[in-house]
Amino acid sequence: MNCSMQGELSAALADHLFESSWRAVLPGLQRRARQLARGNADGAQEWLAATAIKALLFFRRSPERIRDPQGFLFLVLEHVFLDSCRRRTREQRLFVDLGDVEQDPLQQLEAPQISVLEHVELQETLAQLSRRVAQLPLKKRRLFELKFIEDLPYPHIAAELGINQPLVRKHVQLLREQLR
Repeated sequence: MNCSMQGELSAALADHLFESSWRAVLPGLQRRARQLARGNADGAQEWLAATAIKALLFFRRSPERIRDPQGFLFLVLEHVFLDSCRRRTREQRLFVDLGDVEQDPLQQLEAPQISVLEHVELQETLAQLSRRVAQLPLKKRRLFELKFIEDLPYPHIAAELGINQPLVRKHVQLLREQLR
């Protein structure tokens, strides 16, 4: 069997694995997306579409790395959601910086309104995460700071820590699992 036929067969198997996994968990993914979007159907659909695209590409690129395809789809949805939040935060900062000069500066800095319950839940989650991070060894805390606080890309983290990018990605993955 030549390489192109083997590649096509591998892609077909990856596509089949993705499709069967997607169909099996779609109702759960839709529920979770609606939860994350706080009932905003358009936002939920947008995140589901991005999840499908990213997951399919990963299935095709590295199917051997996926141990739990259905669970992986939920993980991708969570990452799509977090990416969306980060992007929105960056855009809000940009708009604050480029805001209308006539607008009251205090209005520019107002945070979006959230309920008291959401605020308390967020504070509890942050406190729990802070306690867990404080218990980490120094090297893992530094990795946490570089990736999640400073939001540096993997090449910069690898250079800072003096290790290669795949190892940084693996350490970040393990750190996420440990903190989850």
